Amino acid sequence: MPAEAHLRLVVGLGNPGREHLATRHNAGFWFADRLASRLGASFTHESRFQSDVAKTGDVRIVKPLTYMNLSGRAVGALARFFGHLPGDILVVHDELDLKPGEAKLKLGGGVAGHNGLRDIQAQLGSPDFWRLRIGIGHPRDSALPQQAVVDYVLKPPRPEELSAIDAALDRALDAWPDLARGDMERAMQDLHTRAPDTRESKT
Repeated sequence: MPAEAHLRLVVGLGNPGREHLATRHNAGFWFADRLASRLGASFTHESRFQSDVAKTGDVRIVKPLTYMNLSGRAVGALARFFGHLPGDILVVHDELDLKPGEAKLKLGGGVAGHNGLRDIQAQLGSPDFWRLRIGIGHPRDSALPQQAVVDYVLKPPRPEELSAIDAALDRALDAWPDLARGDMERAMQDLHTRAPDTRESKT
């Protein structure tokens, strides 16, 4: 795994529309909004890329408006137009296999049933893009273990889950200077070693 990268696209995954704004599946949008705000960048709609795009320096922060399952259309169009390689791209997405409060960075890998990642991989022709995984937990570990995954991700997190996710997003934002410099190893160390204790409180 390379210790350095040259990120040019930061893609937050989610679904457009007010009805989806607060749902777990929109964790990538939440990060994109916060990153743009922190960097003083504003989103504008760019119809040729089917996305809202904010530019800061030579980095574009992107929110595809194609709905989650077709996210690759937007990412592929941007990558082709600007000549970006998969390794230039960071995709930020919700992750069922991480608990709320956890955030992890990795390069490449499978899609673990995430349709947004699947479409991006298909459009890029490669799995070798960076992923920032924001934990949202899995319904099997929740108060409603029989809840279907599709229903779970399209519902808002519980207040205690949202607080944990917010903390993970803050840590990910704090790692942005390392990500921007391409020091992925340091960003990983910060994210992976400073994760909070996500066990339920007994008090």
